[in-house]
Amino acid sequence: MVKYDIVALGELNIDLILNDIRGFPEIGKEIIAENCTMTLGSSTAIFAANAAALGARVAFLGLVGNDDFGSFIERSLRQRGVDTAMLLRTSEYNSGITVCMNYGQDRANVTFPGSMNYLGIGQVRHLDFSCTRHVHISSLFLQEQLRRDIVPILRHIREGGATVSLDTQWDPAEKWEVPWDEVLPLVDVFMPNAQELQALTGKSLEEAIAKVAPRVRTLVVKNGSQGSVMISGGVRRTVPALLNPAPVDCIGAGDSFNAGFVSAFVKGRPLADCQDEGNLTGAISTTAAGGTGAFSSPEAIQAAARQFKK
Repeated sequence: MVKYDIVALGELNIDLILNDIRGFPEIGKEIIAENCTMTLGSSTAIFAANAAALGARVAFLGLVGNDDFGSFIERSLRQRGVDTAMLLRTSEYNSGITVCMNYGQDRANVTFPGSMNYLGIGQVRHLDFSCTRHVHISSLFLQEQLRRDIVPILRHIREGGATVSLDTQWDPAEKWEVPWDEVLPLVDVFMPNAQELQALTGKSLEEAIAKVAPRVRTLVVKNGSQGSVMISGGVRRTVPALLNPAPVDCIGAGDSFNAGFVSAFVKGRPLADCQDEGNLTGAISTTAAGGTGAFSSPEAIQAAARQFKK
């Protein structure tokens, strides 16, 4: 029986977001941030929370520590309507944290991965993915065991009948070591941003699209203020961004795009509608602090959406 629309699989941590920072950090010196927010972090968690806020039935499969951060993460997921029945706790590792130093439309992050490094096929192989329509995976390169086990994990998911979306996110080591020839055929929607796609292929954006698009069912490239590009079945569709003239911050905008796209995808909507929903939810994300701040209620989402639909 299908219980969930989406299972979000992967990293969980706390985001400590610093805004209005006076300059850039230097070794041996101290600077001041005027605002600080602690919130549910990680790309996959932001995706899950926002997909749930958009009405999808979402569960989370991840590994957190038996610590205060782990309890905060679990409580935050539940408060956002995400089912935590598949959430795993461990006393062996501490939960992770990311310190986000936010500078307008860009940011610098420092992450302690903690327990997120240790989720792999050992924890996944006993699960029956026939319980869900779709599985979303993000941030491969922040999760060492998941990256090593990604091919058997994807095969196991597909054996359960679920579709899969993948957003690699950035590789801090900039090695991009994943068996792409095995991975991409197992992915239904591949969702990197333009910078990531260029880095993993070593090509210009257009060359990278030409190289990757034939190897995956649907390629969606998020390109910030330039909007997004989607190629599926050899058909290309480019949609301009819905720009916010006064963004609060852009943390989680790409994850919010993913949430909008996948929430529409699991409803069986046309891919063009999925792309449009992704563009809209990415823009909505910029209207409040943190990756989930703009998705606090249906009313808040609708109010934010109206300013982009004028």
